[in-house]
Amino acid sequence: MKLRIQSVNFDATDKLEAYIEKKSKKLEKFNDEILSKDFYLKVVKPETAANKQADIKVAAPGVEFFASKTCDTFEEAIDLGLEAIEKQMIKFKQKSAKK
Repeated sequence: MKLRIQSVNFDATDKLEAYIEKKSKKLEKFNDEILSKDFYLKVVKPETAANKQADIKVAAPGVEFFASKTCDTFEEAIDLGLEAIEKQMIKFKQKSAKK
């Protein structure tokens, strides 16, 4: 499984990358066939308080999950984005089980 972190117009700190790695591992309990996790982090203009955007894309066989969140901090945006993806994965699993 590939984990790719891309920061636009700034350099992500090692601490932030470690945070993403730790948090994204939790997704594996919802789907153990994850192929890749892509995180696109950017600072949105204009400079306001809630200007940290995290776009998260998770790919598994036959399906792709996506969430985009903008918050005060990257950590908060990542947490909310991963929560949204967890919900998508649960919903997808329930739909697949019905078939």
